[in-house]
Amino acid sequence: MNRIYLDHNATSPLRPAAREAMTGVLTETGNASSVHREGRAARSRIERARQRIAAVVGADAEAVIFTSGATEAITLALSPEIELSGRPVCCDVLLISGIEHPAVRAGGRFSEDQIEIIPVDRAGLVDLTTLAAMLTRHRNSKRRAFVSIIAANNETGVIQPLCEIATLVHAAEGIFHIDAVQIVGRYSFDLAASGADLISISSHKLGGPQGVGALIARDANTRIPPLLRGGGQERGARAGTENVAGIVGFGAAAENVALLMAEETAHVASLRDKLETGINSIASDAVILSDAALRIPNTTCFAVPGILAETAVIAFDLEGVAVSAGSACSSGKVGSSLTLAAMKIEPEISRAAVRASLGWNSTEADVVRFLEVFSRIYAKLPSNHRTKAA
Repeated sequence: MNRIYLDHNATSPLRPAAREAMTGVLTETGNASSVHREGRAARSRIERARQRIAAVVGADAEAVIFTSGATEAITLALSPEIELSGRPVCCDVLLISGIEHPAVRAGGRFSEDQIEIIPVDRAGLVDLTTLAAMLTRHRNSKRRAFVSIIAANNETGVIQPLCEIATLVHAAEGIFHIDAVQIVGRYSFDLAASGADLISISSHKLGGPQGVGALIARDANTRIPPLLRGGGQERGARAGTENVAGIVGFGAAAENVALLMAEETAHVASLRDKLETGINSIASDAVILSDAALRIPNTTCFAVPGILAETAVIAFDLEGVAVSAGSACSSGKVGSSLTLAAMKIEPEISRAAVRASLGWNSTEADVVRFLEVFSRIYAKLPSNHRTKAA
């Protein structure tokens, strides 16, 4: 049985271009900090990758700091003290939305009592009026705010009004960080246009290898106290010998995304529309969460009352279809979604929420297969739950 993979928001399969680039590097030797020929060759590969990754978000290559992944990039970014464009800045409070990734909810180097939650509406959009009031309150008390917002939610796909948020944050002399992990490569995104001071991205969400990510600043003169101290790698921002093969694969995936994004996003959007239409035709009681909001085009979060999410995920898996429930960043556990709780989604719906996320190698046949399996799962519900047969 050929398996169908619809969990790209957890990790996207390795793109052929990334695999080929990494394979070439793995056959060679060289520490990028060494001055001999082999070391210089490794350094050159890293710098080419840095340029490719900067290009995909419209950044300066010198502003890219490589990390072990987005979690480290986020933790590095969330620092009360940074040097922004050559100017020392100290932040007193961290404002995050109720739908953030666990890495952001952990607060980085802010203490728990420094973190405040910005509410979201039922669609999962940040309440801009409340955010403005929070920023004004802190500014009036001579406290500077650091605001971190997820650009596109990993569970629902909802895209935040980033420019409006940036305007509010900067008017209050705050710092704005964007978790751009899910949006880059799936929707048009430009660092300067977003208004962010810092963004975090991940390789394996783009179809690059796991275990590598980046923190990117709007200004190359931005300096952040390192989490890892030791050698002077990454211009002193992150000690440790660089993962040359991983970084090269990341760069190749980013370049591939830049070339194909318009084509891929249009294709994936078409597939998602067919998937959601099919879900609604099979089960008229199905709920597509945040369907009226702007979303990245690959993500569907849906629920059918009467089918628990964990039951559905297992049933899909047994039929050869990989989907997920909520975030994939909870040690493999299926539990209640903090995102849906923040959106005030009814428990009956929240407990049933399943995410299908498409990607660069998804096909119409994948959607057809998903719907066939969903039809069988739905047909097994007691008759008082079944509202429409496939």
